[in-house]
Amino acid sequence: MKIIKRLPGLPVERALGVLSGRWKAVILHVLLGGPQRICELEKRITGISQKVLIQQLRALEEHGMVRRQPSAVDSQGIEYLLTPLGESLRPVLEALMEWGTHHAKELNETHRLLPCHAVVRNSTA
Repeated sequence: MKIIKRLPGLPVERALGVLSGRWKAVILHVLLGGPQRICELEKRITGISQKVLIQQLRALEEHGMVRRQPSAVDSQGIEYLLTPLGESLRPVLEALMEWGTHHAKELNETHRLLPCHAVVRNSTA
């Protein structure tokens, strides 16, 4: 069964279904900076295995958030980039990050927040 067929009918649940998972929001966040090859994504996202990365990219592709294209650098390579639908998540992801910080502050748990670079490395790293 395709992933898309398993999405809930309620719009808010559908949105959460597309974004749910340990790595999808992180992958989308990295791709907001531009196209990336699998090896680049693996280097940039601390702790993700290649198997999980590929699974998450396939799910995001099925949801219409990302697409594959031939690499501009290597004619044999493939890179992933956001579709216009994926790019439309930019303000949503930014709002979720702000809300996550607000939530931690309200519960006196700011000490548990991680800086972005704890999970996502700069592209030059």
